[in-house]
Amino acid sequence: MAKVGIVMGSDSDMPVMAKAADILEELGISYEMNIISAHREPDVFFEYAKGAEERGLKVIIAGAGMAAHLPGMCAAIFPMPVIGIPMHTTSLGGRDSLYSIVQMPSGIPVATVAINGGANAGILAAKILATSDSELLAKLKAYSKTLGESVQEKDAKLQEVGYKNYR
Repeated sequence: MAKVGIVMGSDSDMPVMAKAADILEELGISYEMNIISAHREPDVFFEYAKGAEERGLKVIIAGAGMAAHLPGMCAAIFPMPVIGIPMHTTSLGGRDSLYSIVQMPSGIPVATVAINGGANAGILAAKILATSDSELLAKLKAYSKTLGESVQEKDAKLQEVGYKNYR
């Protein structure tokens, strides 16, 4: 049974949303992924959001661009955490999406990551789930350790070859 729902309004969001899925897979977290337009198929959207808890979802990651209603509408219906990913847009560079997601009314919070922040959305979903899963918490600690080791390796290379030869 999926623990995380990943939902996007358009297949053009897939490259960003796939980063969330990749993180969840790396950490062994089950998920479902759907393309649903809150504006173009509201009945399908309402069915998705209303049935999410019954399907076993604990967190929804919702990506949206422009008016970006998908994350907020998920949060209005789904009683557990929703993480919004604002998508980069050509008209305003994603600021329109960011403002639409982060400026939710009181009582309807949406955790919001950076514009095109798919990976961080996956990590945040994992951290939410890890509050009641010690095995997942251990995996997150190991993941964080590898991030730190990666930085140390890059610094060692820089010190070895100098900045002009660093690539």
